[in-house]
Amino acid sequence: MLIIDCHGHYTTAPAPMQQFRDAQLAAFQDASLPTPELGAISDDQIRESIEKNQLRLIRERGADMTIFSPRASAMAHHLGDEAISQSWTRACNNMIKRVVDLFPEIFVGVCQLPQSPGVPIANSIAELERCVNELGFIGCNLNPDPSGGYWTLKPLTDKSWYPFFEKMVELDVPAMIHVSGSCNENFHATGAHYINADTTAFMQFIQGDLFSDFPNLRFIIPHGGGAVPYHWGRYRGLADMLKRPLLAEHVMKNVFFDTCVYHQPGIDLLFQVIDSDNILFGSEMVGAVRGIDPETGQFFDDTKRYIDALNLSVEDQQKVFEGNARKVYPRLDARLKELER
Repeated sequence: MLIIDCHGHYTTAPAPMQQFRDAQLAAFQDASLPTPELGAISDDQIRESIEKNQLRLIRERGADMTIFSPRASAMAHHLGDEAISQSWTRACNNMIKRVVDLFPEIFVGVCQLPQSPGVPIANSIAELERCVNELGFIGCNLNPDPSGGYWTLKPLTDKSWYPFFEKMVELDVPAMIHVSGSCNENFHATGAHYINADTTAFMQFIQGDLFSDFPNLRFIIPHGGGAVPYHWGRYRGLADMLKRPLLAEHVMKNVFFDTCVYHQPGIDLLFQVIDSDNILFGSEMVGAVRGIDPETGQFFDDTKRYIDALNLSVEDQQKVFEGNARKVYPRLDARLKELER
């Protein structure tokens, strides 16, 4: 059985990436500054950034492979304009491709999208196609709120999103629902904005009929599904009040949660409430919470440890650690079969 982590970010990218981003945003504010170019980054710099961090932790914690994407908080779709976002996104996705090429047995790519407030999501299709068809990526991270905490777009169930969803279905790739940084002081990025977005997306799916129109569309809601498992009775009740079908039919054939929940009681609850067919192992490593839990002496984000403590059946372990990821990401399944894994 492979241990596939569905949620990893390149949070340790070499310094020239951030230097390029800073210069890019400075030039946006001051037209007298030159258009910046990304400084040279060697393969050795990339290897060091990965081997000392993600790769070391993957090996220490017993995983085999990570579905890897750019740093979510740095997507910052609310900064700059569409051209800035396009340039930054291409640079970030190209870096993921370089990581995958250097460590093809360990990492597989998922792309950032060049979203911007007020810009049609259809403008992100070209980058999705490039990343899937040219770079070999297996999915994308989709931001339901590129405004950075002000929620200026229509819900995910609105037809303005449909051109992008049509392309996802055509390419047979899923999207992880993942916001970026928050520019609204009311919402701490990782403590509030991320969880708000996860929960909001699920409620939007209940209210709409998206999966009637796109029965093969697939989404991963990260961070354990936000508040959804904890308030599962509320969402079942709301679906009933809104005259929606049962959640098992209306939403849960198309929506999956990861295990980025950083304590044992939270993981226990997730598995008590959500069917194992809808849970993918994930750690968000190296991500939002990196320290050691003083109550356990273990790292908060060592989520495999929590799953191991559940004493799941062999069948459910296989689903959560490998089978569901291969089902949700069919391009990953195809790649693993090519590698005879």
